Amino acid sequence: MKYIVQIVTGVALSFGAAAVSADEINDAIAERTAPVSSICVAGDPCAAAPVAAGPKEPRTGEQVYTASCGACHASGVSGAPKFGDAADWSARLSDKGLETLYSNAINGINAMPPKGLCMDCSDDEIHGAIDYMIENSQ
Repeated sequence: MKYIVQIVTGVALSFGAAAVSADEINDAIAERTAPVSSICVAGDPCAAAPVAAGPKEPRTGEQVYTASCGACHASGVSGAPKFGDAADWSARLSDKGLETLYSNAINGINAMPPKGLCMDCSDDEIHGAIDYMIENSQ
């Protein structure tokens, strides 16, 4: 009988020594399955403060035209008035007026997206690009 008690005690001790608490197991699993990275969205506490932009000089009409407008207005894509074509621009000016041209350029019209996809352009920069195209199309 003494022999059986020793065996039972030995088995119990070996299980007790090898046993790991449920908390330790859960911690180990959580560590192995943790996400590799996370995403911070503006407004979340983990998001860093936005970087303050320095003063930005407004772009000239020519710079805006070259960067954003020329792709369509150089060749008249989808009916866009062509740069340098006096007939295209004079017809639009007489039919719609300058304020409507400004508004259409800012808000988009027909195939032209708002601001010609120059989403970082100010309204004044868009006005400058329109003025630049008109001045060079007389």
